[in-house]
Amino acid sequence: MRFSFRRPAGLFVAAVVGVSSAPALAQTTAPKYSNEFLNIGVGGRALGMGNVQAAIADGPTAGYWNPAGLVYQPKRYNAVLMRSELFSGIVKNDYGAFAMPLDDKSALGVSVIRMGVDDIADTRGLVDQYGYLRYDQIQYFSVADYAFLVSYGRKLSGIEGLSVGANAKVIYRNVGKFANAVGFGVDAGAQLRRGNWRFGLMAKDVTSTFNAWRINADELKTVYAQTGNTVPGNTMELTLPRAVLGAARQFTIGKDFTVVAALDLDATFDGQRNVLLPGKVVSIDPRAGLEVGWAQIAYVRAGVNNIQKIKAFDGAEKTRVQPNFGVGVATSGLTLDLALSKVAANSDVSQTGSAKLSSIIVSLGYSFN
Repeated sequence: MRFSFRRPAGLFVAAVVGVSSAPALAQTTAPKYSNEFLNIGVGGRALGMGNVQAAIADGPTAGYWNPAGLVYQPKRYNAVLMRSELFSGIVKNDYGAFAMPLDDKSALGVSVIRMGVDDIADTRGLVDQYGYLRYDQIQYFSVADYAFLVSYGRKLSGIEGLSVGANAKVIYRNVGKFANAVGFGVDAGAQLRRGNWRFGLMAKDVTSTFNAWRINADELKTVYAQTGNTVPGNTMELTLPRAVLGAARQFTIGKDFTVVAALDLDATFDGQRNVLLPGKVVSIDPRAGLEVGWAQIAYVRAGVNNIQKIKAFDGAEKTRVQPNFGVGVATSGLTLDLALSKVAANSDVSQTGSAKLSSIIVSLGYSFN
């Protein structure tokens, strides 16, 4: 099923279908895709490396990728902001985080994420009872997902280089005045650093995350009656646990150059998915990333993720990957990271359209004492 987003009316249709499909999925015990906005990723460094972060995440972004990495902060106070626009600017993805050490062994972080589509036209009142077009009756609304994370990380004294962490997250999802949901979940992570090696484990939604959907039936009953459908009721949506296992190694070349090579394995436990290593119970989605740094000032990054098999209309299967590239600059506590992600690389869209669906991610960080 496809939707054209070239007209405001098309946006409204997509939003209404989203309202309809979300409760339908929620009626299942555990839908395969739930709270997917939390799996897109944050930070210019991470997105430029193809979302490979489980073993190497540090600083304020570790609150999202692996809270165990919060214990590695460059300075006393650390903040980061990110802005990205997906699908030619239709979808806005914003992120902000702050982190600070509590003592020499523990650290605290807070993160806020918003992903949404704004200014969607509600055209239900466009045509009045006499058949006239009333453009002044068009109203606009937003469809947005929010996540608020409080993260804690701590170094363990028993094993050198081992740290653990956890997230408590509150989720709010809003579809204008038609529906909204509130959810709560917990993540847990661990990192082990030995010499030039880094290892990480991130367990997302370890307790399963529950979203309680509330449907505003009064706003939908007229449209549903006209189409012969039944207005959905309030439901519960469940997000199953998933685990990300990561490993990385840092190499030093000469006096000023460093290279970080990293690999993540994203494991889901809800049956077969369209990933490189599908399984009846467990499916594994591998990601790989590379970062080359010079004098801890300039960085060049690349990564691949989202490896899938795409079946063409003629029945032939092709393997496609999502390429990602990035650059970064760090000086005097200020960091600027840019990333380019081909978000439509695995979409069944025309070549002309896919060229316009690259996403530019900009993140700015600042650390001070």
